[in-house]
Amino acid sequence: GGLGSAAAMACAQAGATVVLLGHKPARLNRVYDAIAAIGAQPLLYPLDLLGATPEDYATLAERLQADLGRLDGLLHCAADFVGLTPFEHADPAQFARAIHINLTAPAWLTQACLPLLKQAPDAAIVFALDDPARVGQAYWGGYGVAQHGRRGLLATLHGELAASTVRVAGLQPGPMRSALRARAYTHQEDLDAVDPAHYAAACVELLAPAGAAHRGAIWNLLA
Repeated sequence: GGLGSAAAMACAQAGATVVLLGHKPARLNRVYDAIAAIGAQPLLYPLDLLGATPEDYATLAERLQADLGRLDGLLHCAADFVGLTPFEHADPAQFARAIHINLTAPAWLTQACLPLLKQAPDAAIVFALDDPARVGQAYWGGYGVAQHGRRGLLATLHGELAASTVRVAGLQPGPMRSALRARAYTHQEDLDAVDPAHYAAACVELLAPAGAAHRGAIWNLLA
C-alpha cells in the first residue's frame, strides 16, 4: 500500500536490503523497479495474506533464512477496509476478512519470522496503527476491531521480547492520502491527509537502532 511502498523506498535509500511482500504483483513490481532504479536490489515475495496459511509463512521464513541468513526488521503496513458499514448490516465474511488481514495474518507472519529476527543483534517489529479514537467509533467494523487487536498484540509481544534483542513498537501516522482512507472520506472533507511518503522516515527510524527509544511504545506522529 501507500505507506508500505514509501517505507520500502526509504529503507532502501538508507542502505537496507528490502524484502517486498504483498499480493498484487503489479504493485510489487512497481516498487521493485523504483528501488532497483536507485541501485538497490530488493527481494520480491508475492504472498496473499488472505489465503496464506501458517505453513506458507513458515516456507517464507525458510526462504528468507536461505537468502539472507537473518532478518533485521519487520514492518506491518498491510491493511484491508471495505468501507463504513453498520454492524447490523455488515457482511460476516467481510468482517472475518478484515480481522484476518489486519490482525491474524500479521501475527502469523511475525511468529514465523521470530527465529530469524532473533538471529540479528538488534531487530525490530513495527506495526502501523490507525487512530483508536477514530476507528473505535461506529461503523468501522472488523477493521476497527482488528486495529485494537494489533495494539494488544504489540503489548503482548513487547512483554515477551522485552529481554531479547528484538524490539516491538507501533507507529501511528497522521491522515494519509490512500485508497483505504478514500473509502471512509471524500477528497473534499479530507483536507488534512498527506502523501504517505511524509511518514516514511519515521518507519526507517523505528526499524533502525534509533528506534530503541520507542521500544514497547506507540509513536504518535501528531502528538
